[in-house]
Amino acid sequence: MTESASSTSGQEFDVFSVMDWKDGVGTLPGSDLKFRVNEFGALEVITDESEMENVKKATATTTWMVPTAQEVFSEKTGMPFRLKEPVKVEGLQFCENCCQYGNVDECLSGGNYCSQNCARHIKDKDQKEERDVGEDNEEEDPKCSRKKKPKLSLKADSKEEEERDEETENKQDGRILRGSQRARRKRRGDSAVLKQGLPPKGKKAWCWASYLEEEKAVAVPAKLFKEYQSFPYNKNGFKVGMKLEGVDPEHQSVYCVLTVAEVCGYRIKLHFDGYSDCYDFWVNADALDIHPVGWCEKTGHKLHPPKGYKEEEFNWQAYLKTCKAQAAPKSLFENQNITVIPSGFRVGMKLEAVDKKNPAFICVATVTDMVDNRFLVHFDNWDESYDYWCEASSPHIHPVGWCKEHRRTLITPPGYPNVKHFSWDKYLEETNSLPAPARAFKVKPPHGFQKKMKLEVIDKRNPMFIRVATVADMDDHRIKVHFDGWNSCYDYWIDADSPDIHPVGWCSKTGHPLQPPLSPLELMEASEHGGCSTPGCKGIGHFKKARHLGPHSAATCPYSEINLNKDRIFPDRLSGEMPAASPSFPRSKRADANEISSSPETRDQHADDVKEGFEERTESEMRTSHEATGAREEPSVQQAQRRSAVFLSFKSPIPCLPLRWEQQSKLLPTVAGIPASKVSKWSTDEVSEFIQSLPGCEEHGKVFKDEQIDGEAFLLMTQTDIVKIMSIKLGPALKIFNSILMFKAAEKNSHNEL
Repeated sequence: MTESASSTSGQEFDVFSVMDWKDGVGTLPGSDLKFRVNEFGALEVITDESEMENVKKATATTTWMVPTAQEVFSEKTGMPFRLKEPVKVEGLQFCENCCQYGNVDECLSGGNYCSQNCARHIKDKDQKEERDVGEDNEEEDPKCSRKKKPKLSLKADSKEEEERDEETENKQDGRILRGSQRARRKRRGDSAVLKQGLPPKGKKAWCWASYLEEEKAVAVPAKLFKEYQSFPYNKNGFKVGMKLEGVDPEHQSVYCVLTVAEVCGYRIKLHFDGYSDCYDFWVNADALDIHPVGWCEKTGHKLHPPKGYKEEEFNWQAYLKTCKAQAAPKSLFENQNITVIPSGFRVGMKLEAVDKKNPAFICVATVTDMVDNRFLVHFDNWDESYDYWCEASSPHIHPVGWCKEHRRTLITPPGYPNVKHFSWDKYLEETNSLPAPARAFKVKPPHGFQKKMKLEVIDKRNPMFIRVATVADMDDHRIKVHFDGWNSCYDYWIDADSPDIHPVGWCSKTGHPLQPPLSPLELMEASEHGGCSTPGCKGIGHFKKARHLGPHSAATCPYSEINLNKDRIFPDRLSGEMPAASPSFPRSKRADANEISSSPETRDQHADDVKEGFEERTESEMRTSHEATGAREEPSVQQAQRRSAVFLSFKSPIPCLPLRWEQQSKLLPTVAGIPASKVSKWSTDEVSEFIQSLPGCEEHGKVFKDEQIDGEAFLLMTQTDIVKIMSIKLGPALKIFNSILMFKAAEKNSHNEL
């Protein structure tokens, strides 16, 4: 074969381009042979399945193999697609055409080619591609289209990008694509790691590889992530409108009728049928808490029907027919084929468990449900909003007696008599229950995360976003995440096994937009154009349905100072929607009457606690009954809320309450005799003036005026709203909330007199 023939053959046939590349594995059409590219840029045959799995895993989880940003965006790259830069070997030089090493002395000047043939091959290929690009640009100039492209969400950008790729492929008219082009088409996940949507005009595309290099940082090794945190094996098959059953994340003992409201990458947004969309929430498509239609009936779990339906009358088939909806196919649920590992836990067993909403508390708890390898932890005599699912290896649970052994304070059930002398033996006998055996508790191995490692994290304050994040700190079983470019005040702790953290490249592999780090310029632009004064917030994801707050108020921004440590500003879905003329108990939490002791001593004690809760008290006086056991923590908002939530939510009648209004009137003279119907007509100024007239609340009137709270909105507020949303201390908050209760009581009394 002559040199010219060899050169021509080299131009027409490129072994990289004829292969189908996926996850780092090349397949030769018409053959079962599989190949990979080694560290020298040469092809190697894959001989066994384990080797192929290793290649796929490495391709999916490491960043050094991703093409550079220059290679992705350059249309002149003639080199075959290689997984990394060639290794530098002393005395040898790598040829960019044939991907082989040769003696440095024999290489051409410039050191990039081993012979004239290789140099001419690259030159001819570049000229041919320039002509092809020129022809394509006559039909559609990508630069022009990019300039004219309006600002869209990252999700839309990604979709349009794929459409452009398909159009470009169609224009090839059978022309053999370059190896690097074909590889990138087959491996869109890899190039998406580099291109997180089209960048705005004048801005560079963000890529993980360049970012890690610039920051001199490392990604969290993929092996440290659990299977459900890592790259999924299947695509997200859920479609908008599909119906299913699932756990309410705010009430984890409750199973509800849900609808897929949105699909993004490997995540789905779920809607509670019959309720406001402000309660919608996001989960991964392989979440353990979602189940196919009919699962509750099959497993004996209670299904809460959509709002407006009676439990005994609800029927899935009729409901689907009425809604003209489709049930999500069972094949989409990854948790249907879980291998159940034998466990020593049983429903009804007692244990000591950490309150996740207040990790300083370790409380008396009970196993109340079991599904597959998880069980539901319920805190005795607390309402179900504190329940959570966990596995036997959870660091949040301990066997009976653990607190005593480790000299920690055990929080006893509220209302339990003689808390100072609590005895597990006596309590187990009284409740006719067994302790969970110590052998049932498994030790969770260290997570392995290190400070300054990079990862991708779902933003808990705005769960529609996944952001570039850094491990800022860590302890035995948790990590503190910092969103790159954001103020450290937004850092928070999260369990290392949380499904909300993912390895670098997860978004690109699953087709989900990734929010890159904020730059100082973006911080300023966001505040100027986003309609929100909070730095970094673009006005997306503001709380909705906050009827008593302004549309652009800081109180509706998930990143504003007053909302940093809370989940939402609207009432609890199940019990918080309190009408203006409703009874005077806050209903943000509920307690199961069956789990509350019915002894006379307990009822009297709870009645006393409720009476104390209505009295005018200072913060230092608002201690929980648990602190008498020796806990030294200062009272927090969460403690106060928990106290009022439980002590005010008992279903047992408390006849002594009406007798307290006379004393309340003496403490709050400006409130006496004013009915709620009159208050509902107040303007924001009148509400502000009233707040200022309350003793000790003079400085808080301005807050109500700034948030544009009128009389109607004022009557809808709960104690939680006042303490958490308005950031008012507990003492003044009690006075303000009690005044609301008195307005409603006066309204009720006026109706009774008529």
